[in-house]
Amino acid sequence: MDDNSLEQALAAIECQADTAVRSLTTALKAAKRAKGAAATGQLRELRQALEDSVRLAEQAASAAVDTRAGWTFDEVDHFTSGGYAAEVLALAADEGVQAFESDDRILSYPAIVQVSPADTSVMIDRRKDRRTRPSVLVQTLKALQSRPPKFKADTFLEALAAAYDLVVASKARPGAVVRLVDLYGALTMLPGSRREYTRQEFARDLYLLDQSGVTATRDGRILHLPASALTRSGGVLTTVTRNGQEKLYAGISFEPGTPRVTGDGTGQ
Repeated sequence: MDDNSLEQALAAIECQADTAVRSLTTALKAAKRAKGAAATGQLRELRQALEDSVRLAEQAASAAVDTRAGWTFDEVDHFTSGGYAAEVLALAADEGVQAFESDDRILSYPAIVQVSPADTSVMIDRRKDRRTRPSVLVQTLKALQSRPPKFKADTFLEALAAAYDLVVASKARPGAVVRLVDLYGALTMLPGSRREYTRQEFARDLYLLDQSGVTATRDGRILHLPASALTRSGGVLTTVTRNGQEKLYAGISFEPGTPRVTGDGTGQ
């Protein structure tokens, strides 16, 4: 067994636990026979069942002790050292699931996974999940990739436009290209908000918006995410595409356009 593989360690202990379960089940059946014999007064059956239940319970207890002793894997070290993330990425590649590591997170469109060594768990899009067997996590990511992401493009676009106006008011002229990291700062000004909405999530949402084709705000401005020299000046946001390719975002601008028309013919 590979001492550095959580998957193999779990498979081995699962097999041992199965042996313990079968032993415990057999002992339980003997105890139930004793109970039934006592209920009906079958004395010979009672005595035999009591003897069997003691013998089988001792065997089951021994199997349980052996199972406990068989778990020697250092999961804390595996999570802390980065071994867990590496194992998940390797298994994802084997299973054809697109994923890569960025800023101590696993990016697997459309999900973002953060490994938590403190309590040996993972956060999938900010939702804690204690099911950390690598094969289980990879299958979860695979299932997420097969479903359309829950994303409100219009709402996110309006939030970007509001943050853009805030940045432009202090740093540039309307319509100018500004850094997306500055917009992220405007969106996460409140204390603790950067923990609730990370740069990786922001970059992922930019890609989802990019893919949605929604570019016009309610007031008619048109979103642009230019590939410019900003990508060489630092502050670049990185995410993963639907096909598992690295995608970079750096700048953003909103240019005048035609306001949207509502059902009553008025602009919004």
